[in-house]
Amino acid sequence: MVESVSEPASESATRPPTAQQFVLAEVRRAITSGELKPGSAIRQEALAERLEVSRVPLREALKTLEGEGLVSYRAHRGYRVAELSMADLREVYRLREILEAEAVRAAMPLDDAVFAELEAAQALVEQAAERGAVEEMARANRRFHFALYEAAGMPRLLRIIGTLWDSTDAYRSLYYAGADNRRHVLAEHRAALAALRAGDAEGAVRWFDRHRSAAVETLAAQLEG
Repeated sequence: MVESVSEPASESATRPPTAQQFVLAEVRRAITSGELKPGSAIRQEALAERLEVSRVPLREALKTLEGEGLVSYRAHRGYRVAELSMADLREVYRLREILEAEAVRAAMPLDDAVFAELEAAQALVEQAAERGAVEEMARANRRFHFALYEAAGMPRLLRIIGTLWDSTDAYRSLYYAGADNRRHVLAEHRAALAALRAGDAEGAVRWFDRHRSAAVETLAAQLEG
C-alpha cells in the first residue's frame, strides 16, 4: 500500500495523488535539471527525509527510473544517476538523427494547429532561455520537438524517440547551462521553424541535424575535457 505524504493545503492541488508519483516526479526533476548529476550517488535515506516520505515509495520510484535508463543499480553500491560514455551518447544522438528525420518528413505538411503549438512552445523556450531557467527550457524544448513528432501520426516511432530522449535528459541540462548554448538553440529552432513554414522538410531536417550535432559536440568537449 502506498502511503500518503503530509503536505500543506496550498500544495496539495499541485502534487500527484500518491507518494510514489510525487517522489518519481521529484527525482526525475532533480536529474533533468542537473541537481543530480550523471554518475552521482543517490542517498536514499537523505532523499527520503528531504521529500518527507518513507523509503518504500522512493525505492519504487527508483525502480521505475532504472527502467527508463535514468538511474542504474549495482549490488552493495546502490543507485546512481545513469552515466553515459561518449560512445553511448553519440549512438543515442545518431539514432535520434535517423528517426527524427523520418518523423519530420512524415509530419509534413503541417496544419495550423501544429504551427500554433510549435510557436507556443518556442515562446516558452525563448522566455526560459532569457532567464537562464534550465529546467523550464528543457520542458519547453521537449514540448516543441514532440509537437512536431506527434504530427507524424506514428505512435511507435514516437515512443522510441521518447525513450532516447529520456536516456539523455541529464545531459541536456548540462548543455543548457551555457548561455552561448542557449542562444544556439534559439537560433536553430527559429531556422527550423522558418523551413517548416516554407514547407521545406529537408531544410528543417538539416537544421535539426545541426541542432543535435552542436549539442553532442559541445557535450563531448565538456565530458572528455
